Amino acid sequence: MGFRKKNKSPPVLSHEFVIQNHADMVSCVAMIILLGLMFEVTAKFAIMFITVQYNVTQNLEEAIEPVNLYQYGPKDIATVFFYLLIAVILHALIQEYILDKMNRRLHLSKTKHSKFNESGQLAAFYLFSFIWGCSILTAEEFATNPTFLWEGYPHSHMVFQVKFFYICQIAYWLHALPELYFQKVRKEDIPRQLYYICLYVFHITGAYILNLHRLGLVLLVPHSLVELLFHASRLFYFSDENKQKGFTLWALLFVIARLLTLTLSVLTFGFGLPRVQNQGFSLAEGNFNVLTVRMTCLAAICLTQAWMMWKFINFQLKKWREHSQSQATKKKAVSPKSKPHKKDPTRGGSANGVLKSDDKTSPRARKTFKSK
Repeated sequence: MGFRKKNKSPPVLSHEFVIQNHADMVSCVAMIILLGLMFEVTAKFAIMFITVQYNVTQNLEEAIEPVNLYQYGPKDIATVFFYLLIAVILHALIQEYILDKMNRRLHLSKTKHSKFNESGQLAAFYLFSFIWGCSILTAEEFATNPTFLWEGYPHSHMVFQVKFFYICQIAYWLHALPELYFQKVRKEDIPRQLYYICLYVFHITGAYILNLHRLGLVLLVPHSLVELLFHASRLFYFSDENKQKGFTLWALLFVIARLLTLTLSVLTFGFGLPRVQNQGFSLAEGNFNVLTVRMTCLAAICLTQAWMMWKFINFQLKKWREHSQSQATKKKAVSPKSKPHKKDPTRGGSANGVLKSDDKTSPRARKTFKSK
């Protein structure tokens, strides 16, 4: 892990060397880009990586002063790359100074150790995304007027906060791909993580390119809250296995979030966009309001939600089976095979259901008495 001092240095440029020092290497690349701002020759290239590009000044009727809005373009790739480097550095800092210290205290197994690190990183990211997304939505009209999701489409112009939000979202999920190598993720966990990383990149980038950033932002905020609750509950569970109440609340909010996503998607693609005056397909204007694109987007969202619900149901059934088996095991361990009987000295004792007689007139008693 980056920033960590090691007693034994592995060979230079070996796999272990790259894994241990990847954050330091990435920091050097980011510093080189920042140093480029100091020289006039390289400043115009360095600023393309650091600042948000394609700003457009417009005079709005509601605003007294001109407003700076932003579009998207090819130069955004450079900006995404720079903030991908920042995400790798922050990932290493959280891992080194927070999660590793907690892991040393908890003494978790290798499997739980990997899941604890994953949930710790994602919980921090979802908390940041939820707070940032809520701050952006408070300035919008969605709370009082849901039709702002499709009114005035194409929404080819964005305010700075919206564009920077999407740049950071795409950069974070792209940085998660090399982190699979840097974090030495187990082979059996790689397919599962690849699935949701690719889904995030596909949906967020699609909303950004198709000028559906309003719908994407509204759907990301409740989704971030649900995922934050899940990973926070898993962190508490790893610290104390008796703390499982958070999973019940997460299960309820998960279903609500899926229904909300489907409702808003059907409302936007099925009823809102078809009634907008500006119909047609135009790359120059950023207009993708045609039936093929609408149905493709709606199908992609519905299939993703169905896949998530399928995984959720299987997860709940698995937990229910494990709980039932553990309860059955506990009942078998508590209940004895047969009830013991108290020994009555006046009538004779019993052991294991076989009566023993103290009458010395019985053949066994007489034989024993004679031997004495």
